[in-house]
Amino acid sequence: MRLKAIICLPFLLVCVNLYSQVKTLQAIKISQAPKIDGNLDDAAWINVTPASNFIQNFPTYGKEASTKTEVKLVYDNNAIYVGAYLYDDPKLIRTQLTARDGEQRQDVDYFSVFFDTYKDLQNGFQFTVTTANVQSDARLTPNQETDFDEYGDKTWEAVWESKVSIKEDGWVVEMRIPYISLRFAKKDLQDWGLQFLRFTRRTNERDFWNPINPQINGFVNQFGIYAGLKDIKPPLRLSFSPYISGGYRRSPEAGEFTDTWLRNGGMDVKYGLNESFTLDATLIPDFGQVISDNVINNLSPFEVRFQENRPFFTEGTELFNKAGLFYSRRVGKVPTGYNSVRNFVHNNSSDWEIIKNPSVTQLYNGTKFSGRNKQKLGIGIFNALTAPMDAKIRNKITGKDSVIRTEPLANYNIIVIDQALKGRSFVSLTNTNVLRSGGDRDANVTAVDFALYDRKNIYALNGTARYSKIWGTNPYDGYNTTLRFAKVSGNWQYNVTGNIESANYDPRDLGFLAAPNEITYRGGLSYRMFTPTKNFLTYSYSLSSRLTYLYKPYAYSYFDVAATGFWVFKNFWDVTLKAVWNPMPVDDYFVLQTPWKFIHYPENYIFSLDGSSDSRRKLFFRYGGVYAKSPEFDNTYTSLSIGFRYRFNDRFTLDLQTVSTYEENQLGYAFLRESNGDPIAGFRDNRDFTSVLSGIYNFTPRINLTLRTRHYWNKVNYKSFHNVDDDGLLSSRPFINGNDDNVNFFNLDAFLTWDFRLGSRLILGYKNWLGEDEYVTPTGKNTYLQNLGDVFDLRHGNEFTLRFIYFLDYNQLRRKR
Repeated sequence: MRLKAIICLPFLLVCVNLYSQVKTLQAIKISQAPKIDGNLDDAAWINVTPASNFIQNFPTYGKEASTKTEVKLVYDNNAIYVGAYLYDDPKLIRTQLTARDGEQRQDVDYFSVFFDTYKDLQNGFQFTVTTANVQSDARLTPNQETDFDEYGDKTWEAVWESKVSIKEDGWVVEMRIPYISLRFAKKDLQDWGLQFLRFTRRTNERDFWNPINPQINGFVNQFGIYAGLKDIKPPLRLSFSPYISGGYRRSPEAGEFTDTWLRNGGMDVKYGLNESFTLDATLIPDFGQVISDNVINNLSPFEVRFQENRPFFTEGTELFNKAGLFYSRRVGKVPTGYNSVRNFVHNNSSDWEIIKNPSVTQLYNGTKFSGRNKQKLGIGIFNALTAPMDAKIRNKITGKDSVIRTEPLANYNIIVIDQALKGRSFVSLTNTNVLRSGGDRDANVTAVDFALYDRKNIYALNGTARYSKIWGTNPYDGYNTTLRFAKVSGNWQYNVTGNIESANYDPRDLGFLAAPNEITYRGGLSYRMFTPTKNFLTYSYSLSSRLTYLYKPYAYSYFDVAATGFWVFKNFWDVTLKAVWNPMPVDDYFVLQTPWKFIHYPENYIFSLDGSSDSRRKLFFRYGGVYAKSPEFDNTYTSLSIGFRYRFNDRFTLDLQTVSTYEENQLGYAFLRESNGDPIAGFRDNRDFTSVLSGIYNFTPRINLTLRTRHYWNKVNYKSFHNVDDDGLLSSRPFINGNDDNVNFFNLDAFLTWDFRLGSRLILGYKNWLGEDEYVTPTGKNTYLQNLGDVFDLRHGNEFTLRFIYFLDYNQLRRKR
């Protein structure tokens, strides 16, 4: 045994030394660019030393890659060129056609190149090509999670070129990435961070050129080096994307249909002021062709946060989102007075009708200026101007029209200064402000954020300090501060956090905050095994706790302890188990939506289970379940979610996701008040069911048809009503009839997209939605299927749109001239 240890020790030392060294690839400048055709027979590739000897990251970190990969990299004054030969048996290569940015958990192999152009070990770019020549790209930031092969923000889309070919001994990918899609410092001689990734679907093997150690915190900080880029003289980075759109919409409003012909036109402009900084502008944008929101019947005291789907607000906004103060859905939101007009006409439909009531605030223009200089200082400036919105209603008796201002003219601004420090450390300053015309409310938030890592990247100290100020009829101000210390690398990790939000802290004019007026202490301990064992590919355990007080008045609110286990089996199935225990009563100061009033909830416990099967199979399914109990109130919560995805072939995939929840004796605000203004609470049975059917058919790597339809049903039946005293305790009051809900939401979105040339796109869209009759009276037994059937008997809105976008590169136009 001792002899074996002596023999193995030198081998282990060699491995440790090998994997700890940073690989370097020497930059080679060429005079003649290669033709991007998926073949590496151009003169530009001759005598170029390839990057090779890839190392596994998953499933077994540290092992040599099971298949050979060679990557060549060259550059000129216009672009970076990548030529990769990925050796394999052609019969085993997976080649499913997917949507752009949609390669994850699909039956396809892919190759990625990453650049850290400022070599700040924090920010970067990713460009991915699948075996079907479908592209994916992302911006990498320090705050980005890197689980499940997601390394950056994929909402960012760049214009670049790729070609793939299948060979007798593998597959080849060739890429041209123009400097218009990159940003870098203006220096005569520079080094970039560089990384290559190869993913083989049949084995789920993930290989990197420079090893990525899963025990080390961070991703970009583990890149290799692309050394010696000299005298890059990029051409002017200027591009235009003019668009025109048109369509027809028929909307049910207040018992009638409103017909609208849609027409719009505008332009997106991208101008590189230099190699480091870029100006993006959108003029009279049209955001009609986006996926519908997942609207629900919200009985909670908190605002629902919706996903951003508009391209201008998702592309290249990572710097503006660094402090977490930018909720872009505030810009171009539903006008503040929209529902007031709608409800007024609905309640007075015999006398009034709606002539127009815009549901979206028109954006005049939006501008983003961002970049980073050679001192690693990032600067970002965002500005958006929205139009004043007016509704017009007509009196049926007199025939006279009334105009109601539903949203004032508003100007939204963000300024960010972000200094990348040594290693993964940084400090940033963010300011957001909103200015509205007339006497409407204005807002300003200023924040300082920092992260400090030790030299070995094992420990981190993070902090924030924020101040908000609101002007208007009732001005007020507030602050928020956070401090977190954590061990961020290694098998064992832990963290402690303290967060204070004052009673009047309010960043919600341009940001998002569920609720202020809280003091929260958190702590966590976790263990993760990164290398395979006898039964698992990887697993982790964690224990966490949270203690919350009300800030003003200072009072106890909440305490819980949570334990979580996560396992990935050798067959690539995964399962997560979680248990949460509230050993002390909960004083909820937000549920009644009344200052200082709270409900005293008894102890409770929650168990959850979720997981998924092997996503390589044609049939892939997901599952989840929750069981929660509060014995004193006889309150039980159950939830079951099941999802299926079936891949019919390499072009066609369907996915069905269903979620059913039922809470018996749910206690909450009944949205009723006594004559003196005191809130009324109620026990209710709350059931909802959501089903989402989505599918995609890919005709080619650049043409696809997508479909998404969603139905949401919520049934609420009140059982009793109660008053709440100053100690949060209940007292019975007489029952109030007519407060049950039976709510349905339905949406269908279908888009045929054709990327007919680089950066240019033609989109044919269709939308269908349930009109104003969300409160449905079922014709039969009140079940989900009965409600789904009744939904199709109600009035729906319909919209057909066609959008044409054409990308124009100034340099191409100049060469043609």
